[in-house]
Amino acid sequence: MSAVREESLGKLAHVNVATITNCLLKRGLRNQFLHGVAPVAPAGRNMVGPAFTLRFIPSREDIDTMAGYQLESHVQRRAMEECPPGAVLVVDAHGDARAASAGDLLIGRLKARGCAGIVTDGGYRDIPGIVKTRLPAYQRQTASPATPIALHPADLNLPIGCAGVAVYPGDIVVGDAEGVVVIPAHLVDEVAGEAFATTQYEEFAEEKIAEGRSIFGLFPATEASLREYEAWKSRKG
Repeated sequence: MSAVREESLGKLAHVNVATITNCLLKRGLRNQFLHGVAPVAPAGRNMVGPAFTLRFIPSREDIDTMAGYQLESHVQRRAMEECPPGAVLVVDAHGDARAASAGDLLIGRLKARGCAGIVTDGGYRDIPGIVKTRLPAYQRQTASPATPIALHPADLNLPIGCAGVAVYPGDIVVGDAEGVVVIPAHLVDEVAGEAFATTQYEEFAEEKIAEGRSIFGLFPATEASLREYEAWKSRKG
């Protein structure tokens, strides 16, 4: 987290996930978007923060019981208390939505502690309660059954896979209305700068297209359109 400038996180709060995927593609990264993961409810703002990870493995009946939830050593419960403020809890449920990765009370605890959001490639229970927390939450599909039915929480803050994407602790996770993308930590500053600049240019292009302008010579940007854009920016102040 210390290597990422706060200015970059601020820029990522104002760009969309699609733009970020283009910036990553230019750097040879083609598999950073979490396919099949969508917001539980529209948040109205981007989710942005460093990844803190929780990994599940398949449950086993002699180990995973409701009694285990009483233990302070329970890894899923520890995740809700140890995910740092400002971070996104990213959950590797190995794509299993037969049981919940979390519910409203656990997610409410993340919200109360100042975490930025939660993502799973499985699902959540207590959806109305999760919506009430107003914490950005992303899932594959709703999963009402209790966690121990299918999932055993194995470890915290190690590299995981989520929806087919490698996620390393400290990678920056960005979510919007379309989904979630993961930016490798060492690329965040340059990706944030390019994505923010691209977003500003696209505001100009959107205005020109609405006026009847052809996309040719406008999008993608050309030297001529960039000069026009700079003049447009000056007029806009």
